[in-house]
Amino acid sequence: MSRILRVILWGALSVTILGGPAPAQQQQEQAKPPPFATTKVEGTDNVYIFRYGNHQAMFVVTRDGVIATDPIGYGRPQAVTTYVDEIKKVTDKPIRYLIYSHHHYDHIAGGKPFKDAGAKIIAHKRAKERLAVLKDPATPLPDETMDKKRTLNLGGTTLDLAYVGLNHSDSSIVMRLPKEKIIFAVDFLPVGTLPGRGMIDFYPLEAENSIKQVLAMDWERLIPGHPGAPGGRLGTKKDAQDQLTFLQDASEPVKVEAREGKCWEPAEKEMKLPKYENWPNYQTALPFVLRRYCGLWGRGT
Repeated sequence: MSRILRVILWGALSVTILGGPAPAQQQQEQAKPPPFATTKVEGTDNVYIFRYGNHQAMFVVTRDGVIATDPIGYGRPQAVTTYVDEIKKVTDKPIRYLIYSHHHYDHIAGGKPFKDAGAKIIAHKRAKERLAVLKDPATPLPDETMDKKRTLNLGGTTLDLAYVGLNHSDSSIVMRLPKEKIIFAVDFLPVGTLPGRGMIDFYPLEAENSIKQVLAMDWERLIPGHPGAPGGRLGTKKDAQDQLTFLQDASEPVKVEAREGKCWEPAEKEMKLPKYENWPNYQTALPFVLRRYCGLWGRGT
């Protein structure tokens, strides 16, 4: 090999090794989302999604102020201050309300900056009872609570709050914007994915009834508490129906296994649901789902 040819080849190799990441790595880096983002929901004038990491919340800007939801500050107080700052970039209107979707800390911890900004906090009455036990100074208790239904009217915007029973928690509420036909529902209606670890305190049979109630509501798009798959998309009624069908498809075979004495094992380790194997997180999440249904059908809990 001539000296000139060796120089050319070494130069090309150096570009690959030293000149930057390989194409596959570049694509991976480009696909990785930024730490947080604020986006307006397409087709609306005043509905926004704030995402931090893999959690997201909805906020609505009205002529008289802002209705925000879920501070998503668990273990990361910077997320809450960032959330408040992002709202201020969108509007100079005051934050009037902060609504907790349910009592789980990964979604509603750390809301004190909203309280300090003057927001009135609203949640289900059961959420207040749960949070009162935890006594976290960074997570203020609700100022007002609701039971079955409540409607907020602010600056020409209507937001309906509905408690649809036990599901992912005992305090989950669905928030619906009737004009925009959008709902915000957290954790009991994942979009395009399995529930995973969230099944640990899930109420399986009651959750089916909750989803049926949501399907009966008038809406077209669902903002979930975690970005929908693929691509962080919003959900549809088909996604809600698919989640209900998935729960039913998991429940029935576990019931059979439990009655044959196969729970917790071998059902948890051996059972598969191939219909859903292409859903994200299938391998990781399925054991949690099977364990929860073993708890139901094998122990009555």
